[in-house]
Amino acid sequence: MKTGWKPLSVVQVNYAFDKGLTDPEQLLDRYSTLTGWSDALGRAGASPVAVVQRFHRDARMARDGVDYIFRRTGCSTTAAACRPDVAHVNGLDFPARTWRLRRRLDPSCAIVVQNHAGGGIAGRASALRVLGRAARRAADAFLVAADEHAVSWRRAGFIAPDQPAYQVMESSTRLRPVPRGVARDQSGVSGSPAVLWVGRLNSNKDPLVALDGFERSLRELPDAALTMIYSEEDLLDGVRQRLQRSPVLNDRVRLVGAVPHERMASFYSAADLFVVGSHREGSGYAVIEACACGAMPVVTSIPTFRLLTGDGAVGALWTPGDADGCARALVDVGRRDLTAERTRLADHFARELSWDAVGRRAMEIYEQVLGARRSRLGSSSADL
Repeated sequence: MKTGWKPLSVVQVNYAFDKGLTDPEQLLDRYSTLTGWSDALGRAGASPVAVVQRFHRDARMARDGVDYIFRRTGCSTTAAACRPDVAHVNGLDFPARTWRLRRRLDPSCAIVVQNHAGGGIAGRASALRVLGRAARRAADAFLVAADEHAVSWRRAGFIAPDQPAYQVMESSTRLRPVPRGVARDQSGVSGSPAVLWVGRLNSNKDPLVALDGFERSLRELPDAALTMIYSEEDLLDGVRQRLQRSPVLNDRVRLVGAVPHERMASFYSAADLFVVGSHREGSGYAVIEACACGAMPVVTSIPTFRLLTGDGAVGALWTPGDADGCARALVDVGRRDLTAERTRLADHFARELSWDAVGRRAMEIYEQVLGARRSRLGSSSADL
């Protein structure tokens, strides 16, 4: 439902400050979620769309029809000057700033606050908890990647029992498939099926369990090969020792390490299956990228991954920490008609995970939240 007489105007407010980014163009290139979300809103019908970004100096630029305003101070005042229908605040970590924003905005403007921390409030300072509880009424609604992510924030008091939390993916990707022959030549990914891992080598991603599962799957998939891409190397020594103890793994697993993002489409496109053993995730960027490029997700059954896969409608899910379950899922998907599966995955990505899908969903939420706020304001005025 549209608001009626004019398009919905939206301003994103990003209070996060990165002192390592000193050039506005560099920041926008790095913050692909910020720009991707803004572009998607424009394609979904929002106008105008603006972003107010905390920065080390004042600057202003336009990109793809979006107005990007960089401010050293006064982000809330600048956002209010845009006169938006909806103000979208990135992060629940800024309750005091969100409270000040509420007082500068027109009363008819709705505020939504988006969670960007899948782990929730755990580990946050006690002062933030107090501020969060005090300032929560500044927001009209909250956005989470999975309904379960709102639980810890509600428990800590950041979100009141009667405040709505809407489910929407926080990001998508602009990666697109590379022809498979070209992709395999460029990436060196091999195997039938070709299995790809992209993720940190840490206890949350659980590479050792994934290796156990892959090794067991080789009994049914003897021509499979696993390529592992990673940046953080906490468990690299353990991974290497695991490969050395298993001649079959040592022969079928290739450790690549870090790969520049501009090359990742070739790795995803060359793979048949994508595997990761995460115990928790905020959004699952690598899974989204794999889906965009046609690698079937064989991932753990956690809230975010259930959402990304349509509860296992594409690919397969397995229980975190369960190597046998990982093996069964790899064999299940590896034995399918992967050409037909990739077609289903492409349809699923376009319908559920693309930036256009995210933009449409965000606009639906904005309309609902704005309508509810203005309805409350109308009721309050009638009571006077």
